[in-house]
Amino acid sequence: MPHRVMRRLLIGIVATATTGAIGAAAPDALAPAPPGAVSIGGRLGERMDRALRHRVLAQDTDRIVEPFRTRAEHTPGHWRGEYWGKWFTSAALAWAARPSPELRAKLDAALSALLATQSPDGNIGTWRADARFGAWDVWSRKYTLLGLLAAHELLGDPRALPAAQRMADHLLAQVDADRVRIAETGLDVLQGLASSSVIVPLARLADASGDPRYAEAAGAIVQSWSEPGRWAPEGVRLIEAALEDHPPSTIASRKAYEMMSCFEGVAELYRLTGEMRLREAVIRFANTLRRHERMIVGSGSNQELWCDGVTDQTEMLEQPLETCVTVTWMHLCEQVLRLTGDPLWADELELTLYNALLGAMTPEGSWWAYFSPLAGQRVPSHVQHADVGLSCCVANGPRGLFAVPRWAVMRASDGSPVINLYAPMTVHWSSPETTSLWIHVRTDHPRDGRVEIELRPDRPRRFPLRLRIPAWSANTRVWVNEGATEPPPAGQYALLDREWSPGDLVRLDLDLRARVVTAPSGAPARAVRRGPIVLALDDRFVAPTNLAVRLALPANEPVELQCVEAPAGVDLAVRVPFEVRPSHYVHHHTNLLLMCDYASAGNAWDGTNSFRVWLPQPLYLRTAYPPDTWRLMYPRSSAPPEVPRPPSPTGSH
Repeated sequence: MPHRVMRRLLIGIVATATTGAIGAAAPDALAPAPPGAVSIGGRLGERMDRALRHRVLAQDTDRIVEPFRTRAEHTPGHWRGEYWGKWFTSAALAWAARPSPELRAKLDAALSALLATQSPDGNIGTWRADARFGAWDVWSRKYTLLGLLAAHELLGDPRALPAAQRMADHLLAQVDADRVRIAETGLDVLQGLASSSVIVPLARLADASGDPRYAEAAGAIVQSWSEPGRWAPEGVRLIEAALEDHPPSTIASRKAYEMMSCFEGVAELYRLTGEMRLREAVIRFANTLRRHERMIVGSGSNQELWCDGVTDQTEMLEQPLETCVTVTWMHLCEQVLRLTGDPLWADELELTLYNALLGAMTPEGSWWAYFSPLAGQRVPSHVQHADVGLSCCVANGPRGLFAVPRWAVMRASDGSPVINLYAPMTVHWSSPETTSLWIHVRTDHPRDGRVEIELRPDRPRRFPLRLRIPAWSANTRVWVNEGATEPPPAGQYALLDREWSPGDLVRLDLDLRARVVTAPSGAPARAVRRGPIVLALDDRFVAPTNLAVRLALPANEPVELQCVEAPAGVDLAVRVPFEVRPSHYVHHHTNLLLMCDYASAGNAWDGTNSFRVWLPQPLYLRTAYPPDTWRLMYPRSSAPPEVPRPPSPTGSH
């Protein structure tokens, strides 16, 4: 049997596990912040509040439980089973970050409603019995298991773990009865990637329960990728392709979201086994994505597939930057940050958060985009299942947003805090070294580079404090109280190891000088970044006119661009010098054109408000903004999708 290979690997880990969790064979370099430790405020906190109020709390949970009652799904167009798990995970993360009796009551009721559908054999699912292992069946079970694990890990609900074990036992019993390999189930076009990603909850369930069978099942799936099978004579070979740095667009079915989900699971399995080959595969795969696929705003994909996006991002892509890809890329970056402790991955998370992720959320937080162009118009996601009233991306967006506190501040191996994100926040930390520590971060970052961090330990204590110095901050200055420290190098953690007393202050001045980025493909196009923020032209502020302009800034050199008062609905605005060439008979001159942050660009969400990130040189302003790009995203529609009105309650909790 394929799982025997992984069983031998696991036996040393699980032999002594009699109760509780399996001891981690490979502890992380950094651990996520404990639930409730980090409270984020400022503009980012306002976005989280809107998404909580208008998306998470507004969800009619009866509609996402109903498919588990009817169990009628049977075709490739059915994946309603993922919605409960996605919603519950995001809501549990939101509760950990922003607890309230209202949200907890909604979570408890949603869990009760789901558990009421669990059959005596342990099954919780939405697919018909005669269609099991078809299309999205195992994929949907994955998300239900993740929701149950969130109830166990974040809420401490005693019902969740036994229900998850019974559900997983039912899945494994079906696998044995049907003599199938999970990696050979699901849609042919996906070559088993969707089903294979169930290794994420299986590995976590093994750790939470202490039962090695779930780790063995996850290991069997990974092993089957390297064996001849239904999809390829030599297997889909995900691990080998990652270790050999194959471009992602050449691996298996190229399906971006599902492929990254598989590597999330490989990271979880590595923690159980300590098998360095698995760790190396995750890290190399993530780095290969950075080199080949991650576009300037921190996400990738076209038509939900890997597409050599780094070089193709200046072209007019049909369906770029799927929000599910954005969220899963953030999950993968968090995994690699945990594995390595390398602040590069915190840089990646910051970039994606402030650009691709927030750019996909509507301003009021009630809905999300399915695709997000780099030129054109923002349009909301269509509703994929009218009875549930959701799409995959609308359900997934909040999972990325409410995971931010986990990596904003992390725990080093010595228990001390590691600050990765500079936003207004309050942190309550406890460890054997610090006992009780409050950290207050005050800043207007990323609009401003000044950051003040106040530490309040319960009494004077010595411990290290690590501060991420972003790779984009070439010239960072750090002060402790009134004393300047040695300027820290960019792209590393500044280590401040000293005795801290209540009221001690650390101040950072981050280098927010802008840079002009040249197109990686060699195309005559440029873009402007200021710190982690990608800038864009927006037709509300720079109208189409009969002028040709060029950026009047040097490429790849830091330039001061001061923020100006932002128009309504815009987070960040700067005036950027452009050389204007009106005609051969008039002297060239420089105009300051307003550019705004990518997440705010086009955020009228009305199908007409247009924007552009990559700027051809020269740029003819009359044709700067491609019209009707929604037709590329929704070619079969006669009009762009609209944000749906909240449905009338149908027994929601």
